[in-house]
Amino acid sequence: MSKILSATNGHKNLSTLTLNNGKPMPLVGHGLWKIPNENVADHVYNAIKAGYRLFDGACDYGNEVEAGQGVTRAIADGLVQRSDLFIVSKLWNTFHEKDRVEPICRKQLSDWGLEYFDLYIMHFPIAMKYVDPKIRYPPGWFDSGIDGTQIIQSSATIRDTWEAMESLVEKNLVKSIGTSNFNCASIMDLLRYAIVRPATLQIEYHPYLVQQALVDYAQSEGITVTAYSSFGLQGYVEMDLEHAVKTPHLFQNETVRKVAEVHGRVAVIPKSDSESMLKKNLHARSFDLTEDEIKSISALNCGLRFNDPLVYFGCLPIFA
Repeated sequence: MSKILSATNGHKNLSTLTLNNGKPMPLVGHGLWKIPNENVADHVYNAIKAGYRLFDGACDYGNEVEAGQGVTRAIADGLVQRSDLFIVSKLWNTFHEKDRVEPICRKQLSDWGLEYFDLYIMHFPIAMKYVDPKIRYPPGWFDSGIDGTQIIQSSATIRDTWEAMESLVEKNLVKSIGTSNFNCASIMDLLRYAIVRPATLQIEYHPYLVQQALVDYAQSEGITVTAYSSFGLQGYVEMDLEHAVKTPHLFQNETVRKVAEVHGRVAVIPKSDSESMLKKNLHARSFDLTEDEIKSISALNCGLRFNDPLVYFGCLPIFA
């Protein structure tokens, strides 16, 4: 299944939006989480062929080398130029110390085969003990010690990490920097000292988790909000999260089905990586919901969060 990121900042009927630094970003993109490594290169290539220009990767996804191979092939075949693409990657928790940020960014760029990222995001507002990439990459959540079962935090502050990310902009290694999984308090703190303001905030956002106050605050500060897990539990059922397994699929919800029918959209998306399905998902930007439809879908909100370290590990309650 194509994993969609849809940016939400009030723009309508546009293929791109403008970030607070003046740079354009595609309105709909393709996420690379949980796509098997052996499929990623072909998947990215086919997605570019289908019309996707934004690809959302991360150190933690463990497939950036293969994603870069797909990009390289597409450019070599004349499907796109590098300037046509908007490549996003993320800084993992174990590289938050100031002196770790630039080296890992350069490694990720090398993995992708790129000279710069269009957007580089702090994946979580969590600083963890450094893990040497030569020992384990991607590092994951746990320490590389004897039993490898501990989550060990480091003393790096968000300010330390952000200042190091700002230097990436100065060195033209990244065009924009942003945040992910931040709450309002974390953003307020960041804005007090940020010289380069965050261009984006990437959050879990779907009808079961609307987070309206967070969205409103970020947008009031000129920060573009990008949604991940737009289809809710889809990517979490196979992780055996109890509340994901027991939650009704969004496409089976009567409210969602009715809205989908009105707009001529399928209510169920088959698990397919075909070019035709990629194109259908890309067309999410081709229609707008009415205010009443938005209200009816937003009314499904029940604060149900799937991507939460507290649920996974019983610690790091960053959303509490």
